[in-house]
Amino acid sequence: MFKNLIRVLSALIGAVLGYGMFGLVQYVLEKFGVALPEIITEHESVSAVATAIISGILFFIIAPAIADQGVRMARNLGKDLQNVSAGTIGYGAVGLLFGLMIATLLAQLFRIIPNNYVYAAVVVITYAVSCYLCAAIAAMKGKDFIRSILSLPGQSEQKSRGKSEESSEEAIPKVFDTSVIIDGRIAGIMKAGFLEGPVIIPDFVLVELRHIADSADSLKRTRGRRGLDILNSIREDYGVEIYNTDNEKVLKEIPEVDVKLLKLAELIHGDVVTNDFNLNKVAGINGVRVLNINELANCLKPVVIPGEDMQVTLMKEGKNREQAIGYLDDGTMIVVENGHGMIGTTQEIRVTSVLQTSAGRMIFGRLKNEG
Repeated sequence: MFKNLIRVLSALIGAVLGYGMFGLVQYVLEKFGVALPEIITEHESVSAVATAIISGILFFIIAPAIADQGVRMARNLGKDLQNVSAGTIGYGAVGLLFGLMIATLLAQLFRIIPNNYVYAAVVVITYAVSCYLCAAIAAMKGKDFIRSILSLPGQSEQKSRGKSEESSEEAIPKVFDTSVIIDGRIAGIMKAGFLEGPVIIPDFVLVELRHIADSADSLKRTRGRRGLDILNSIREDYGVEIYNTDNEKVLKEIPEVDVKLLKLAELIHGDVVTNDFNLNKVAGINGVRVLNINELANCLKPVVIPGEDMQVTLMKEGKNREQAIGYLDDGTMIVVENGHGMIGTTQEIRVTSVLQTSAGRMIFGRLKNEG
């Protein structure tokens, strides 16, 4: 029923356009001194109606294609608007109002055009061009214009507020992956205020998290349920947007979750928050910025420099038979040369070198009594 209604409306619009086009062509040809065939001039009304009917039938036939294209454009517009801030939309709306006012003034100047069809066409084009230009310019340069006003002398308070609002509008979305949700440390980072911008949880990450929570493996099941609890806590305290990717054809064609996550971050111009070391490598290839909380944790660890003395409990044999392995409370591995015979005891060592990587930190040392 709805499709039939669209086809009927399209046919009526086509008929009106066809009738108007006949008059416009006739006027233009007369201005250039081109004579129409006698059969048309003698039956002008019939010719105009025939043109309207033909145009209406043509629009009736192509109506489904026009409707499909309209639906596609509406979906694309909705996707584009998801990445546009409310401030930009507001600037564009104000620009559109100015465009309508300017077009209305210009339309008064075009009343000197004698032919109604030509006048109508010129007015329509004037409104379209004026509204588009004003809305586009306002959306792109509205912030700069407001900033220039707020930067006037005596407006320091408004300027500060304007910068704050601008910073809020331009905050980059943060896309969470499954590992960072299960890890749990992200909740403390957000509570401390070190993460800003909207938090995005893709629907495929939520599905993966649910599968882990329903796993037959007890360890995975516990980790998955802990991740869901943390996600609910973040959602209640800070708000989380569950991003629906059903309409993203590009994402549907990607089977790997990590690659799909990076592609989504690229589409919405966001950052990926993770603790997956391998995801860092792939993101660097794709040009997507990744915030790795393991790197953040490494930056906050106490600095150990060569020459310092420390106590460590040697727990197991190292890669070489002469080496022994110990750990700090935070899990940092310590490799002690010639410590094989001291496994199971606590020894004082002297740090010889520190190896820092994005995957973690390793400390190398030797027994202090060896000099």
